[in-house]
Amino acid sequence: MPNRFPIRAGTPSPLGATFDGDGVNFAVFSRHATQVSLCLFDEAGVETQIIQLPEREGHVWHGYLPGMRPGQQYGYRVHGPYDPEAGHRFNPYKLLIDPYAKKLTGHPIWNDALFGYDLNNPRKDLSMDKHDSAPFMPRSIVVDPAFTWGQGQRPRRPMSETVIYEAHVKGLTAGRRDVEDAGTYLAMASEPMLEHLTNLGVTAVELLPVQAFMNDEFLVRKGLTNYWGYMTYGFFAPDPRYMQHGQIAEFQQMVARFHSAGIEVILDVVYNHTAEGNEMGPTLAFRGLDNASYYKLAEDRRYYHDTTGCGNSLDFDNPFVLRMVMDSLRYWVDVMHVDGFRFDLCSTLGRSKGSFERDGPFFQAIRQDPTLNQVKLIAEPWDLGAGGYQLGAYPAPFAEWNDKFRDDTRRFWRGDEGMVKGAAARLAGSAQYFDHDGRAPTASVNFLTAHDGFTLMDTVSYNDKHNEANGEDNRDGHSNNHSDNMGVEGVTDDAEIVAARVRRRRNMIATLMLSQGTPMILAGDELGNSQGGNNNAYCQDNAIGWVDWAGADTAFLAFCQKAIAFRKAHSILRQNRFLHSQARLVDGAPDLFWRTAKGEAMGQADWDNPDLKVLVAELRTASGSPEYVERESALLVVLNVGGDVTITLPSPAEGAKWVRQFDTAQEDVTGEFDGTDIAANSVVVFVQSREMN
Repeated sequence: MPNRFPIRAGTPSPLGATFDGDGVNFAVFSRHATQVSLCLFDEAGVETQIIQLPEREGHVWHGYLPGMRPGQQYGYRVHGPYDPEAGHRFNPYKLLIDPYAKKLTGHPIWNDALFGYDLNNPRKDLSMDKHDSAPFMPRSIVVDPAFTWGQGQRPRRPMSETVIYEAHVKGLTAGRRDVEDAGTYLAMASEPMLEHLTNLGVTAVELLPVQAFMNDEFLVRKGLTNYWGYMTYGFFAPDPRYMQHGQIAEFQQMVARFHSAGIEVILDVVYNHTAEGNEMGPTLAFRGLDNASYYKLAEDRRYYHDTTGCGNSLDFDNPFVLRMVMDSLRYWVDVMHVDGFRFDLCSTLGRSKGSFERDGPFFQAIRQDPTLNQVKLIAEPWDLGAGGYQLGAYPAPFAEWNDKFRDDTRRFWRGDEGMVKGAAARLAGSAQYFDHDGRAPTASVNFLTAHDGFTLMDTVSYNDKHNEANGEDNRDGHSNNHSDNMGVEGVTDDAEIVAARVRRRRNMIATLMLSQGTPMILAGDELGNSQGGNNNAYCQDNAIGWVDWAGADTAFLAFCQKAIAFRKAHSILRQNRFLHSQARLVDGAPDLFWRTAKGEAMGQADWDNPDLKVLVAELRTASGSPEYVERESALLVVLNVGGDVTITLPSPAEGAKWVRQFDTAQEDVTGEFDGTDIAANSVVVFVQSREMN
């Protein structure tokens, strides 16, 4: 091969491929390698040059190529021991992606050559395969950091003013005929989508994984795909499948458009594991660079310590793994301009020496980082390992997905016995989990539905999951969904059942918007979107997984708009301090009153009554809060899952009166309504407003 680019020593920092105007510096970490070769490719994917990186400093291999320009395609081949029983899986026949690659040519193509071992050898992964994987691997691409799209003004909304909308980049727009380039980053922030989201009233979009991810081989063989994207192999590169023109700037333009509409962008990120899977998986990057450093290995080092259910777990006790993740997060904030992150299976990120540590290396690093501690940080507070469920255990400034809110709200409105106590706890911000260490109620991210599980429509339409299209004989997905088909499994023309389903969806959305915390809604729920009872549509890149715009329930959309607007209009629903009843009061005046339908204070016998179906809560501005609402001093929220009932209002403050302003049993839901009669299965809110002279 011609030696087109001479090599110089270069520098060990920054990691990755860095263009400085005159050439490119390459730096990659590998503690146990014996040689690292940089492989250059032309635009046709032909390998044109192999260059041994000449220097090694602190386990970082590096070299500088003067004259190289952005657009150059490259990868690595790494030499070292192939000794799986000792944790080493080096194989120079496998082309590796740069862990810091900002752009990729595409995705891996499944072939036996992707595996570091011989699939036909009876010794399996203890054998070594010598087929070249380069023809089946994407190449990393050198980018010019100067050519990035401008950031613009960030919305920088406080959590108390945040309403999150969880969405899939392709799934949200694939069914829209009025959107150009449907299914892409640019379509995501097109004018029709911005109009929909701003009219709905959401303030942040939380995107399912957009970092480069793999299509699992078993799915490809079945003609399916990894639709959700939770198999990341490139933590810096936006996934090419959502690009229209193959340019990073498309992602940045999407973010800028959202910002111009006052909407923040939160990324769902997967740093707990990689697409390389367990010892029987492919060699794409980390395994071939230094398996024993990037991954947590079991006591028998041939195998992986897996707390994710995906075959492996990244080792956050290794400073270079931690550095890579921190560098990745800062890149997405500083260069791609996102406003926050939701961390998939975040308990794995907090594991140090095997157990979850709320002050572990990752949490310490992110809390002291001047860039990252200023953005929104949301944990999925569990993994599949021992002691993995850690709801409420994360340090500030992390917020957390609160699945207790989902389950208790569904069970309450299903009419399960004894659920008034659970509904009350969720309405008040789940204080038993979050009211400690100076955390705010907004640390609880309340949700009814998410990508994983039933949609809101399916929650009231199916008793059982219907995942047959996934090709796993309906064994996958959760079996306990706290759902209720209300008389018929699936779609029905029965007018009474249809009306009852609408009312229950209204009641659940109303509960979400009236509760302390940060609300999150699933894209399409506002439209009545159904997945036909599939509660695990991770592999359904089709009409099952896409939002159905053609069948949109416009009346329910109007209700959701009004429910969100009602929340925004009443600061008592968006507080930064927990409310405390007399029983939980430490100091100050009580600001939360639980009442019976007769207006009396709830006693222990009331709380313990399994047949109680009415919850009445009087909410006030939190004691000691600097906030003061001149016209509004209290809200009275009534959740009624029982029959028709008449309630007794508490005496209003001097110079004030109770005004009935929200009622899910009313066609127009918001306004001013008369009386204290509460319809069966409804949510009503009375606002205590002061008379203005």
